[in-house]
Amino acid sequence: MLISRRLQALLRNRSRLLRRLRLEDAASQVMEFAIVVPVSATLMVGTFWIGRTFSIYHTITRAAREGTKYAVLTNCASCGNVLPLSSDVQTNYVNPVLTSAGLDPSKVRNYGQTKRWLENTNPQQCGVMVKFTYPVQLNIPFTTWNASTINVSTSVQMRVENQSADGSCQ
Repeated sequence: MLISRRLQALLRNRSRLLRRLRLEDAASQVMEFAIVVPVSATLMVGTFWIGRTFSIYHTITRAAREGTKYAVLTNCASCGNVLPLSSDVQTNYVNPVLTSAGLDPSKVRNYGQTKRWLENTNPQQCGVMVKFTYPVQLNIPFTTWNASTINVSTSVQMRVENQSADGSCQ
């Protein structure tokens, strides 16, 4: 009988110990959850915004390419091969590409279209360069980048088809 009482006391103590360990285990699981969820949420949302920024970069580069492609085409041979105006290129070729991708053309900053000597060409070639920046607001929670804006810039250059005979790039 004495053995059975000791056995009962031991089993009671053991069940209390197991109950206490289960409560401590539940508390550690809550702590792990509280640490892991914000980190994984930040990684997932950050991955989304980095992908979105990369997509915007490709879109604005495509828009600059379309504008440059039109800018290097001369309007007519009898007109002296005059290149189109910068505002016409932006309005008629760059902005529609941005709009079709869901971007706001009014946010374009530092738009520039210049006729110049192209870099890294041998012999020297005259061409047109279109460049601009587009702001992207990042919304990555739990980071210093939350609600910050980065400016994504692009620059595209193409050779003018009918180069002037005098060798100038005007």
